[in-house]
Amino acid sequence: MSGNRTYYVTTPIYYVNDVPHIGHAYTTLACDVLARFKRLDGCDVHFLTGTDEHGQKIETAAAAAGLPPQAFTDKVSQSFRDLIGVMNYSPDNFIRTTEPRHYAACQALWKKLVAAGDIYEGKYAGWYSVRDETYFVEGETAVGPDNKRRATSTGAEVQWVEEPSYFFRLSAWADRLIAFYEKNPAFIGPDSRRNEVLSFVKGGLQDLSVSRTSFSWGIPVPGDEKHIMYVWLDALTNYITECGYPDQNAPLWKYWPANLHMVGKDIIRFHCVFWPAFLMAADLPPPQRVFAHGWWTNEGQKISKSLGNVIDPVELVKTYGLDQVRYFLLREVPFGNDGDFSRRALIGRMNADLANAYGNLCQRVLSIVAKNCGEKVPPRGELMEADTALLDRAKGLLAIVRAELDEQAFHKALTSIWEVIADANRYVDAQAPWALAKTDPVRRDTVLWVLAETIRRVTLLVQPFMPDATAKILEQLAVPPEKRVFAAFDHELVSGTALPPPQGVFPRFIEPAAPAAPAKPPKQPKAPKQPKVAG
Repeated sequence: MSGNRTYYVTTPIYYVNDVPHIGHAYTTLACDVLARFKRLDGCDVHFLTGTDEHGQKIETAAAAAGLPPQAFTDKVSQSFRDLIGVMNYSPDNFIRTTEPRHYAACQALWKKLVAAGDIYEGKYAGWYSVRDETYFVEGETAVGPDNKRRATSTGAEVQWVEEPSYFFRLSAWADRLIAFYEKNPAFIGPDSRRNEVLSFVKGGLQDLSVSRTSFSWGIPVPGDEKHIMYVWLDALTNYITECGYPDQNAPLWKYWPANLHMVGKDIIRFHCVFWPAFLMAADLPPPQRVFAHGWWTNEGQKISKSLGNVIDPVELVKTYGLDQVRYFLLREVPFGNDGDFSRRALIGRMNADLANAYGNLCQRVLSIVAKNCGEKVPPRGELMEADTALLDRAKGLLAIVRAELDEQAFHKALTSIWEVIADANRYVDAQAPWALAKTDPVRRDTVLWVLAETIRRVTLLVQPFMPDATAKILEQLAVPPEKRVFAAFDHELVSGTALPPPQGVFPRFIEPAAPAAPAKPPKQPKAPKQPKVAG
């Protein structure tokens, strides 16, 4: 892989009307794994996350908190920054839409759209969801059992809005968008979302209201400051703000177009319809790919604040461990599908996949090496068919994992790796190096070398998913930092290299015992009946 290849991956910028939850952690984790993998694979990576801080919903939430909007966004934006450390993410920058450079980029894009003839002034009358910051046509809303009109797609309450507005000529872009999708079939993933977007666009597009006058917390429209920009035009622009727009000679402009925008399925329309139309109208290339993942439920229930079942990633990490949570979130559910979060499933993965399969393989192999090989990498003797079969599977993993991650198939990548871990565990049992220690020490050493080398290759590929745990395993194999990149994937362990004492990395998780019920007080003897006294 050429070190000159750029790779730009972005999370959606998170709306700061509340604190981060498992959905935010999930999206950023997926981007973090891709960024780490691509860096290890020799790419020049730029990984961006940040916060979306304008709009009516923010203005309302700030008022409810008794704070000015800027002070409110400062506070909540910090909670998203804090999550970076909790989850061990590795972004190259954190962008906020309240930054002056972002105001400049948005206003420059607006002027470009006006000059292209794609923005005109008019009046908006229709349904608007403050929660979704989205406009809906009549057919996309319905009156619910509570007699409130709601968006049928999201369940959010909508209100009738009439106000002066600028419009983007989205209706003129339907044919050009369809042509773009057909020319770039990988632009939208997974396929179910691509079909959804195609259906929406083929159903006809209406011009999009792109300014508001009924509130003031946002970026002013150039030349008409009674209007502020529609929050989605503002928010989407962050991806090019980061690259230096409108200065296409800026150092970071080399990263545009982005290789991947990672989003939740609820915001795919903004990223796959509005955003490419805005960009093409401004004579800019759209991103190469947008991938929309699914939603989590909690033990079978939809997650909501009203049910009190919001999953706090900080609490998960404190309870179960950082790398364990990172592994589970990307292994448990096919990425792109909806999935159910279950603590029982998390503990099951921790104990079966991490403690029993991977951790036990590392611990017992390195313990036998320490005991029998003088705490050094054992000699590599003559390889037998069983040895080359295992080594070949481990060697082939890089190409497999690279291809799966380019499709955002995190679960498939991890499944492929764990299949080789299972092969290695079966190989240990079949070769029984503890028995060979007495009967054939030369063969024992070869078996142990094959196992140590397999662990090295597997661990190199697990690094993006579990960086802390894998660093400990690679230290126990005496693999120096410069040999932990994929350019060194085929640099086999050198026999005779001194090894540190082995230590367990993935302990089994034992659920704390439920507190014992308080002992019942002993029954008091009944008082003897008093004899009746004749009156």
